[in-house]
Order: sequence, then structure tokens, then C-alpha cells
Amino acid sequence: MANLRTAMDSAFWDLNVSSPQTLEGSAKAVPGDPFPLDGARASRALRIQQLSLLGNGFPLGIIPSYSPTSHKELGSFSLQSLLLRPATSNWWLGLIGQFRPKKLFSSIKAEFTNDEMEVPAFKDVVKHVFDKSLYSFGLCTQLLLSPSSSIKLSTEGHGEKKGRRNKLMLFHKLPYHDITLEAAWPELFVDHKGSYWDVPESISLDMSSLISESGLRYRVGVHKNSGHPQAVNAIDGEAPTSLMPGVCAKAAFSYEKSQDLWRQKETQKDIMIQKEKGWFWRPSYDVRLKEPHAAVSGIFGGSCTAWFQDGYNPVAVDMRGDEDNSRSNKKRSPFSADFFGSLCYSYQHGKFRELFGDLTRIDARLDICSASALAKRVINGLKSSSANTNSAKDPMSSPRINLIFQQQVYGPIVFRADSRVALDHLPGKHGPHIEDFIYSLSYSLRLLRSGKVVAWYSPKRKEGMIELRLFEF
Repeated sequence: MANLRTAMDSAFWDLNVSSPQTLEGSAKAVPGDPFPLDGARASRALRIQQLSLLGNGFPLGIIPSYSPTSHKELGSFSLQSLLLRPATSNWWLGLIGQFRPKKLFSSIKAEFTNDEMEVPAFKDVVKHVFDKSLYSFGLCTQLLLSPSSSIKLSTEGHGEKKGRRNKLMLFHKLPYHDITLEAAWPELFVDHKGSYWDVPESISLDMSSLISESGLRYRVGVHKNSGHPQAVNAIDGEAPTSLMPGVCAKAAFSYEKSQDLWRQKETQKDIMIQKEKGWFWRPSYDVRLKEPHAAVSGIFGGSCTAWFQDGYNPVAVDMRGDEDNSRSNKKRSPFSADFFGSLCYSYQHGKFRELFGDLTRIDARLDICSASALAKRVINGLKSSSANTNSAKDPMSSPRINLIFQQQVYGPIVFRADSRVALDHLPGKHGPHIEDFIYSLSYSLRLLRSGKVVAWYSPKRKEGMIELRLFEF
């Protein structure tokens, strides 16, 4: 099934979205935005753990990634590697290094092609090699406090930027709940437009229930933003209201249900095959894609939010790279309640065991991000066209369809395309339009049962990376 829990998780401040903008490999989704693409959700494995395993399959353990920077001379292409990884039974530490080669090559080339036609001195070449803007380093450590508790600390610095990113995460597992405390200075968020925002201080405390057999799930949390949001690559300077300074308490619940229209169960004959030398075990490349089926599923839930700091005051938004700060007069309600829901249809052909033509899968999911915004838009649309135009500015008022297409290429290699279609119109355009799109190639690893190496690219954000993902549908 397409990930239905995104509907509730996206209302909080700790939903990770894959991003090569940080050495941690992720940024937070902006709460109150349309649900992110399933293909954009970050891996469950930490980036250091990913690099540790991915390094075994890449030359010299170097993994490429692609992300634009504000300094154009550095280029978008970068190379990452795990430089250090000591570990004990309950503790580990990792050091990540990143190198952007474009500026180095351009600088050395310029030395050789100067007008004087002289061979550059060794010290001039060394000076370019040790240019700190080419390098980024990140240090991460995790300590297991008890079988059910752990603490993770991380810090990273980028040579072309001032300051460092620091994070703390405390996780505690109860029999039926998970408790998470996260703090970051600053925290990087990405909105539905693909724009990045830095919040100087972000602290969250959440308690979420494990999903019950009935399908009921709930979650409560408290979040604090400090400092004005800073635009990393935004053009209009309009900061999302959920990132503005303040303390917020939020509670949400959801109920989800799934029903198979038909399913071809896995049998012993599927797992064991007979060849000339005897019987051999042949599991599916991915245990979550082993059974052909057609199914429908849905989720319905609600949330309520209370802000304990006035959100009506103008908030300055710092546009990095510009001398002036733009200001936004956005208003934020001190209390709000809303409903959300998703309806999904899934169809899978093939058992993902053979080398060719054994997997074709389509998932179509209709998302209602905000029932109140949609109702307001419909009512205003019946009143007047001008009111409808104003309500259309709210991105939450439009239903969206998320489409996922997966096709086996050869053996464990699968092509996947994720798209989000908004069912409204843009200025100058009429009817539905594609709002976001991500395509990827994945290589499933049978030994991990449901693990795969994924190389993805986002045309909207103009960035891509290679990840190790575990237990993703």
C-alpha cells in the first residue's frame, strides 16, 4: 500500500524527507503543507549506517550525490564517504566527509591556462586543494542507554557556510508507545514548493501510539520554534506560518483500514524450485512485493492545534544572500482543528522473483489534506469567483492524487516514478497539473528481506542522491 500514515505524520515537525542538502541526508517536511511524496520520505536507516553498507559496493567507498548550492562555483555534484566508524556493543561513532570537485578542477585549470603560459607553482595547486569551501564534515554518535532507550548526537559543518548544524535526539520505546525528543540548532525544513528554510532553534517532544489491530492510532506533541525562519533558496520570502516563532501543542488521531479485492498467496512451490542439482530456495527480491493483488485502503483522522504565542505579529524572513530582510504579515490562528483523509487503490502484477516481467505495480491515492479548507473553497466558489480565487491561494484546499508506478527492469532492478497531481488550476492553466515528480532506480537486496539501494532524482528540487532504504513498500 502507499504509505497512508503520511497523512498524520505530516502534521507534526519530525517527518523526514530525503535531501542531500545535509550530511544527515534528510530535512524536515513543513507541517501544514500538502502531504509529501512517498518516494521523498527519508530512509529509516541513519545516513552513517547507509554509507557504511553502501561503501562496500562503490569504488573506495565513495558515494555520489547531487544538490545545488548558493555558491555556483562549487557546482552541484559532490562525493561522500564514511571516514571513521568505531563501535562497541552499545555505542558507535561515525565521521562523514564530503567533497565538491568542480571548483578545484576549475581553479587548477585556470592556473594552467593563464595568460603568462607558466606552469603553476606547487604551492598554488596545494592552496586550491586545501580550500575549505570544497569540504564538509559531519560527526554523529549514538549511545544505547537501555534496551528501550537511546540518545543520538550529531554536528556538521559546511566549508562554504558559516556556523554548524547541531542535533540531539532521545528515543524511548514503551510497550504500546514511542516517545521522541528532538532538538536542532538550526533545523532545515523543506516545503511543498521545494524551498528550504532554516529555523534557528527547533525542539519537539512527541508521543505516538503503535498502530492497533483495529487500525486506530493517535499522537500528541509539543513543539517550540525560536528565531525567525531564514530562506535558504526561497525566492518570494514567504515563510510558512508553522515555522514562525512560538510554542505549539498538537494532538491527532487516525483510523485506517485495508481490504483485499483479490490476492494470490505465496505457496511453497513459489519459494522452492527444482533444478538439475536439486531443490533451491528462491524467495522474492522483496518480501513486501511477493504477492500479486488488488486492494483498497483508506485513512481518516483529525487534529487540533494550539499556539501559545501570538502569531499575528509581522515576522521577519531573512533572505540569505540579500542585504535586506523581507517581512511577512501572515496570520496564524491560536487554535485550530481539522480533519484529513486518504483513499488508496493498489494493483500489483507479478511476484518479483523472475528476471523479467515479474513486477508491475500501480498505486493511486487521493489525499484530502484539510477538510475545512476544502469546504471553505467549495462554499466560496458557490458565492463568487473572487472569493474562490482567494481560497484557491490556500494549498491545503485542493485535493491531490499521488500516483506511484513501479516496473521491473531486470532481476532486482526496478524503475519507479512518484508524482503528485493537484486537482486545481494555476494562473494561465486550467485543470489538474503535476505539482511534484520524483523518479528512481532501485536494486533490491534479498539478504535484507525488504531492503534496497535507491538512486533518485527530483526535477523540482534539482537534486538527487543514493540511499539504502529498509522495509519500504
